[in-house]
Amino acid sequence: MATCLMFLGTGSDVGKSIATTAFCRIFKRRGFRVAPFKAQNMSNNSYVTLEGGEIGRAQVVQAEAAGLLPSVDMNPILLKPSYDQAAQVIVRGKVATQLSAMEYHNYKNELKQTVMESFNKLAEQYDVIVMEGAGSCCEMNLKDNDLVNFEMAKAAGARCILVADIDRGGVFAQIIGTYNLMEKEEKDLIIGFLINKFRGDPRLFDSGIKYIEEKTGKPVLGLVPFFEDIYIDTEDSVAVQVDRRPPKELADDTVNIAVPKLPAISNFTDLEILEREPDVVLNYLSRANQLTDEYDWIILPGTKNVMSDARWIKQKGWARAIKDFAARGKFVLGICGGYQLLGSRVYDPHGVESDKGKEIKCLGLLPVTTILEKEKVVQKVTGTSILTGSRLRGYEIHMGRTTAVRSSGQPFARIHVPGKKKQWEDGWVSEDGRIMGTYIHGVLDSPGFRGEILNRIRISKGLKPRKPRQGRLGRFKQYDRLADHFEKYCDVERILGQMGL
Repeated sequence: MATCLMFLGTGSDVGKSIATTAFCRIFKRRGFRVAPFKAQNMSNNSYVTLEGGEIGRAQVVQAEAAGLLPSVDMNPILLKPSYDQAAQVIVRGKVATQLSAMEYHNYKNELKQTVMESFNKLAEQYDVIVMEGAGSCCEMNLKDNDLVNFEMAKAAGARCILVADIDRGGVFAQIIGTYNLMEKEEKDLIIGFLINKFRGDPRLFDSGIKYIEEKTGKPVLGLVPFFEDIYIDTEDSVAVQVDRRPPKELADDTVNIAVPKLPAISNFTDLEILEREPDVVLNYLSRANQLTDEYDWIILPGTKNVMSDARWIKQKGWARAIKDFAARGKFVLGICGGYQLLGSRVYDPHGVESDKGKEIKCLGLLPVTTILEKEKVVQKVTGTSILTGSRLRGYEIHMGRTTAVRSSGQPFARIHVPGKKKQWEDGWVSEDGRIMGTYIHGVLDSPGFRGEILNRIRISKGLKPRKPRQGRLGRFKQYDRLADHFEKYCDVERILGQMGL
């Protein structure tokens, strides 16, 4: 059976996912067969595995860092918040049910066997499992039904590192407070602490490390500086929603892209490749009045609840702003739920996202309508853009069926499942080619398509065309850079020693 290392957190978004990714790469580079594991993830940022299952994006990144193809066993339970306090429950890659927070709390015990089956399958195949907890490991009101933190660590016999985020402040309370909430058996699993997102001169924190170690009797195993030049997919939309930085400055010689911060935004990593183009400025906007004429392109990303987000864009003035933007000849792209929003109406006869029988009016920028269905489409796809002739590759995750109701325009792409002959047409494009909608997540990762659309915008502004930057394959170099960063600032040899490796 595998030796296990688990990263637990003092809270959400402290760096558990990125530490897990780094150590997957570190172990791989040292010759270990290593795999990631997170028993339960809550995220609307998901991905389709080769098995045709849906898992959290963070575990995909961790698998790639470990040199593996992602598998549903790496994230057997995925919760996708949908509306109010409800979430879609994905079990081993497939939709199982939709439950409220309280219903899920009572349902957890039924999932423990599934979690352990997935874990044991991995533990039999690999030398090392790098595990990730969820949120705070010491939520006292939730510990009785714990599925992902200390109960999982105990079941796996994992050595644990507690991760804290010094950038948000209160790191002493984070670490010492969390540690003091642990029971003796839990404290015995902790081999030390990792302090993440440090800024400044580390010598100024020497006394801080000494204080933590004296108060807990456990070592600080890493003081990891904040980085901004290593590009790793962000785990969840929380990073977008809580980002309070002002929008980046727009210029006449840049391609300026606006993205509305939809309340149920999902799979926003579809857009991250654009930010790596040197002359692209991409801003997530909170208010409709921020969509000025300086922007060239608006992209509506995926949404976990198109019904509620359709109401939101109307109530907040976005509907009028987007229609006016399109009327001025600007470029518009909708991906998945964003594509559905570009159509005329969405119908929900089965109550997938609302009360049964409801329908809602959308933007009407494309002549399509959507019917939400009970069965989710989850599959990898490849094909060709009808608009540009570019090769496309990506994946579909959606609950709707969208059809054209008028012949104005043309389909976006002709696609098929890799290895299968059956083809079908996806999405829709306006007659002038400026308004586009597609179900293909990852469509912008295809350099030919991305480069063609960006060059159309550049030419319309009187700018010179450019070759697109390297696609997502460049991310594999980033995993090595991340591992280098953590190796430099963590006591990796001591961690290995504590694991008996």
